[in-house]
Amino acid sequence: MKGDRRTDFDLSGRVAVVTGGSRGLGEAIVRAFAAHGADVVIASRKGLACAALAAEIREQTGRRAVGIACHVGHWADCDALADAAYAEFGRVDVLVNNAGMSPLYPSIGEVSEELFDKVVGVNLKGPFRLAAVIGTRMMNGDGGSIINVSSIAAVQPSPGELPYAAAKAGLNNLTVGLARALGPRVRVNCIMPGPFLTDISKAWDQEAFARTAERSIPLGRGGQPEEVVGAALYLASDAASYTTGAVIKVDGGAAYAPA
Repeated sequence: MKGDRRTDFDLSGRVAVVTGGSRGLGEAIVRAFAAHGADVVIASRKGLACAALAAEIREQTGRRAVGIACHVGHWADCDALADAAYAEFGRVDVLVNNAGMSPLYPSIGEVSEELFDKVVGVNLKGPFRLAAVIGTRMMNGDGGSIINVSSIAAVQPSPGELPYAAAKAGLNNLTVGLARALGPRVRVNCIMPGPFLTDISKAWDQEAFARTAERSIPLGRGGQPEEVVGAALYLASDAASYTTGAVIKVDGGAAYAPA
């Protein structure tokens, strides 16, 4: 039915917080949310980049947008981000835990404690804390939607990303647990992306990746950032009113369900 918020991804009147929101998949999600009526809080470690994107969003869409520097691996920063969002808008309806990192390392024996803790902090500890502080406020208010952004590394890890893969597997698990802890007023779901051609992919050997993708990915290519927004809009909107605890692959078929 035309105009039914359950089918048109309408986010009018809603406030969304997106971590890792200044580039890549996060930026694509921010732009899509604002285009569909949401006011947005853009958070990442790069405060100037967040502020610049917020200014662009305001000019292009007329939506309210703010940029906030936040290192989600630090609980104090997570708490400050939540407080700032509520101080600015008085509510948060959608939280997207998108911030992530996966530094390269020469071998598993050379993974330092500092690197391991940093990777787990950004990819797992931060989403837990933000879901706890913002999700609790949502649960005690008008409800909301939390969207975690995982990775197919969670179910198909490669040797060069083991701390990252373990953290993302934990995020998948956390999604299900949070859906139970925060329901029925808060829905918690997860997008599990495969290889996307974001700015990070510029460091890849593009010819080698294209050959591998053609052979190993059913759709034969990497994803474009805009191709994640359909899943994000669905999970953020009333279209997903009966969806919680779900982990949705958006990967061109790259990963197969574990046995």
